[in-house]
Amino acid sequence: MNSTHAERIHALWDELSDFDVSQSEAAAAHLMQSLVGLAGVENAAWAGAVRVGGPDDPLFGWRVAPVKTTDPDLDPDQAHFNVLPAWDERDIDPCFLLPMRNVGAFRTYSLRRELPAAWFESSFYRRQYGGAGIYDAVFVGFPLNEDCESHFGFYASQPVADETIELLAYALRGIKWFHRQLLMSHGLLLASAPLTPTEHKVLQLLLTEATEKRVAHQLGLAESTTHQHVVAIFRKFGVRSRAGLMSLWFNRPAA
Repeated sequence: MNSTHAERIHALWDELSDFDVSQSEAAAAHLMQSLVGLAGVENAAWAGAVRVGGPDDPLFGWRVAPVKTTDPDLDPDQAHFNVLPAWDERDIDPCFLLPMRNVGAFRTYSLRRELPAAWFESSFYRRQYGGAGIYDAVFVGFPLNEDCESHFGFYASQPVADETIELLAYALRGIKWFHRQLLMSHGLLLASAPLTPTEHKVLQLLLTEATEKRVAHQLGLAESTTHQHVVAIFRKFGVRSRAGLMSLWFNRPAA
């Protein structure tokens, strides 16, 4: 990796630290858009992965939780992102086994580098990737604890070079704090259960100075409904107040 790329990545880390804790969505979008441009790929996505099952599961209990992309208008149920229902149904394809290698360690894995040529002739590849114009994809996995990982994927219309993979790995390995923040913002690291989509929206506003009344107004919810969501969020994170919730982001060490 050349010095220009390293300097750009260091500047990107500084830019991420300037986002407020309540702006994790915007920060993630900025990170992915910046890396898409730096790596010369077409699209990127982030997903939180949690282990909720036992050893008898062919994927060792891992489930993919939220998915965010560089294009907010891109439906995760469309194109190559509709692999997720097959993952949840345990309709195992060889590409599903790639993230299972070296679980618990920081790692990269890619389609063209890891899978045999015959796989790219399969109906699965044509349906999920080739049909969406995706020739290659590379992923970076960052473990936060034995049951929770942060994964970024980058999708390209041409082979992704080893140098590009090295660049992406470097950019994402140096920001453990940000992986943790993303997972926490979706209730995937410290919460007793993942947040619902509405709870996630409420949480982002709770991390600002907005009152519950203001949160209800911004989300178009009744105040009583909003309060129920707030109580559920507190319960999931094991806190009794907004101050306790905020302390998780600023004072509690990573698991």
